[in-house]
Amino acid sequence: MSSNIPLFPLNTILVPGLVLPLHIFEPRYRLMIEELMEIPDEDEREFGIVAVRDGHDVSSSGINALHPVGTSTILREVNAHEDGRYDVVTTGSRRFRITSLDTSSPLLRAEVDWLPEPETIHTEQLNLLTQKTLQEFSAYRSALSGEFNSNVSTFDELPTDPAIVSYLLTAAILLPTSERQDLLAAEDTESRLVHIRTLLKRETGLVTHFGALPAVDLLSNNVSLN
Repeated sequence: MSSNIPLFPLNTILVPGLVLPLHIFEPRYRLMIEELMEIPDEDEREFGIVAVRDGHDVSSSGINALHPVGTSTILREVNAHEDGRYDVVTTGSRRFRITSLDTSSPLLRAEVDWLPEPETIHTEQLNLLTQKTLQEFSAYRSALSGEFNSNVSTFDELPTDPAIVSYLLTAAILLPTSERQDLLAAEDTESRLVHIRTLLKRETGLVTHFGALPAVDLLSNNVSLN
């Protein structure tokens, strides 16, 4: 199933379920918020968040400047300022793949195909993979905090549902945009968790060995369009 949705390109990646506050000040995005607010059903106030490729600009490169997979987000709260700006709160909803881009007006629109979320069957193998991934994340968190030799158990406050864990860790790990994008676009929960475990082991090893945080900000020179 395909749809036509307004796009909000950013230098970040949104995953389903994540809360994303935005400060809206450009006229084209202010207009988008106003149009969305006219939709009676809040759950249909939907627009797309998509990451811009490093070193690219949509105005000159068009669709080639964007990563192909993004996440729609639902407009949940709007705080209007007297000068026309908005502070909004949105919630990541469903993934999509861009098939074409309309650049004929200041506000980008795209034809997108919605990506299915395969049903997560809680097999013993998947549950074990989830548990081991959370343990790797605990070690990673420990390394980032400088506690390289501590034995940190899995955080009790983290969820245990495999799909939720896979998206939560996709957002939580310090990674360059291209690698986080690969996680977002993973075909299913199991393949995403397997990839996350590999990245966590690598990042924990690097931090432990070099004793420094990864300079992720240096890997991207994107500028938000808003």
